[in-house]
Amino acid sequence: MHRISAALIVLLALAPSAWGQDRSSAIEAGRDLADRLCARCHAVGADDEGLHEQAPPFRTFTRMWPLESLDEALAEGITVGHPDMPEFVLEPDEIAALIAYLESLE
Repeated sequence: MHRISAALIVLLALAPSAWGQDRSSAIEAGRDLADRLCARCHAVGADDEGLHEQAPPFRTFTRMWPLESLDEALAEGITVGHPDMPEFVLEPDEIAALIAYLESLE
C-alpha cells in the first residue's frame, strides 16, 4: 500500500473535480457549512465579530495555521480549539469546501 502525502491529499481535495463543483460553488458551500457549524462561536465572515472570546475569527485561520494541517484535523476530527468547542468530523467534500471558503477570506 502506498502512502499519500498530506500535500497531495490537500491538492486532490481542493481540485474542483474532487467535489464536482466550481470554485465559487465550493466557496458558497464552505460558507454555508461555517454558518451552520461554526458561527455560534466564531466570526466566519470577512468583518463580523464572534460570539465566543476564545474562538478565533475564520479570517485569521490562514495566518495562524497552515491549511493543510487544518485539512488533516478536519478529516480526523477536531478535538481541541476553544475549551467548549464541540467535536466533529467532516466529509472530504465538506473539508474541500470549508478550505476553499477559508482561502477566500485571505
